[in-house]
Amino acid sequence: MSSRRARTASLGEVPPARSRHGGRRSAVALADGLAVVGTADGDLQAFDTASDGPPRRCWRYETEGDPSVVAAVPFDGGLVVGERSARGEIRCHDAEGGLRWRYESRADLGDPQQTTRFLLPFVASLATDGDRCYAAARRYERRTDAAGGDVRHFESVVYAFDPDGSVAWTYRTDGSPISLSARDGRVAVAYNRCPGDHQHGLVVLDAADGDPRWMWDPGTDGQRRVGDVALLDEGVVLSSHGDYCGYRLGEGGSERWRVPLATPTDVAGDTVYAYPNHVRATAAGAVFVTGNTYPEDGRETDARHPNEHTAVGVSLAGERRWDAPVGGFASGLGTDGSLLAVPGAQNFRDRDADDHALRLFDVADGPVDTLDTDGVVTAAAVGDGTAVAVEEPVVYHDEGRERGAYRLHRLPVTDGVTRPNR
Repeated sequence: MSSRRARTASLGEVPPARSRHGGRRSAVALADGLAVVGTADGDLQAFDTASDGPPRRCWRYETEGDPSVVAAVPFDGGLVVGERSARGEIRCHDAEGGLRWRYESRADLGDPQQTTRFLLPFVASLATDGDRCYAAARRYERRTDAAGGDVRHFESVVYAFDPDGSVAWTYRTDGSPISLSARDGRVAVAYNRCPGDHQHGLVVLDAADGDPRWMWDPGTDGQRRVGDVALLDEGVVLSSHGDYCGYRLGEGGSERWRVPLATPTDVAGDTVYAYPNHVRATAAGAVFVTGNTYPEDGRETDARHPNEHTAVGVSLAGERRWDAPVGGFASGLGTDGSLLAVPGAQNFRDRDADDHALRLFDVADGPVDTLDTDGVVTAAAVGDGTAVAVEEPVVYHDEGRERGAYRLHRLPVTDGVTRPNR
């Protein structure tokens, strides 16, 4: 694999990330020759993908508190973005950045319990099928139960927006949605935590009216359920947080296959596991991406799961084809056909800055290329002959040195292979 110099542009200043993940605070999407970055300050910056230089346009909108744009998806000739903010806002912009419509999810989720970042309303995922845009928003709080114990609680809503911003339908639960996939009249919703009445890690909704078609759950103990989902022509592929496996399900939830990904493993006397956080699937196969190592007992461990921070390629028949490291925690993936872009952020246990990178994979064949970065890569997109990545600065607690900067990288791609700048 090779690493080539990309076109790079500053995104301004942002407090550096730390050893542990503070949650998403940036997003990037490609639309009409532009790479549009949603920033930690809540604004949008649009860059030409084929040239160097500063942003062509920058738009800022008044929001309460400390907003950040955490999700973005092209829609109806423009762009829909989602915030983590006091409002939990979902906004649609036209191609020039003008505001078409906006919706405050806090109207349904309620105001945050406190202004702490993780308690703010959060647009966890956006997806579109071309006709509508779908958004999953949630709000988290801590409650005291009847016995005086501390418990988790979520309020969440899945929205279907028409192009004019009207809400066609909503689907409400007290589970924590983490991912959406929309295709062929279906909307799949993955719930990573289910601490309340809602006890289904996957719900497949009818795109026309939001009614549930079918549901599925790994059937494991605890609140952890599903990390990500990708719809196929028929059925889905998903990553299970309940048992650390990848699944292919037929319509109705019938199991086609199950592939162990980062299941509990004894390493030098310590039993450890890693969550499979992401999955993408095409007719050529599926790719799963795992995250950090955790011990079964406690939070700290010197052991490392052999499949932590790993991309795993699997055929749609369930055969494991390839695996490759992704360096650190991936907060999201970029996809274009068979090409997959994985942003590599912190490995909070080993904290090796040499692993910071954007990595490109082919769904069927595995590693394609790597773009090394000084800071952590926290968001990525790929399409129209370009891969883009947002880099954020980082300071590890046991090093004290700031690495990297808040900037956008633009890397030309041709036929699944990156090419040097001309």
